[in-house]
Amino acid sequence: MKIKLTSIFVNDQNKAFDFYTKILGFAKKADVSAGKYRWLTVVSQEEPNGSQLVLEPNDKPASRSYQETIYKQGIPATMFFVDDIQKEYRRLKGLGVKFTMEPTKTPGSTIARLDDTCGNLIQITQLG
Repeated sequence: MKIKLTSIFVNDQNKAFDFYTKILGFAKKADVSAGKYRWLTVVSQEEPNGSQLVLEPNDKPASRSYQETIYKQGIPATMFFVDDIQKEYRRLKGLGVKFTMEPTKTPGSTIARLDDTCGNLIQITQLG
């Protein structure tokens, strides 16, 4: 069994696409329109054939409620791994990214939490 696709709810697909590609550095994998719906995925530039992240619209009450609730509780919607968290933190701060948690040592890792501007908190993690 393999994970090839996972989703994150966003309140604006265009804004999310810009943030995830221009700020976080992911690459577009798929962008298919089907009427009023849009299948939009991004992938890591380091693993272009790796798992895809669907930028899923939160246009249903359940998805909107879920997204808003975990955000208010400070729970990250997902986690991305980096090799050098201090370097990535400085790069993202320089691009105007708002962090809700600066790099913090935890057992076995260093983590930081950022706001993706589309309704989510994202955790970045450096192992070790």
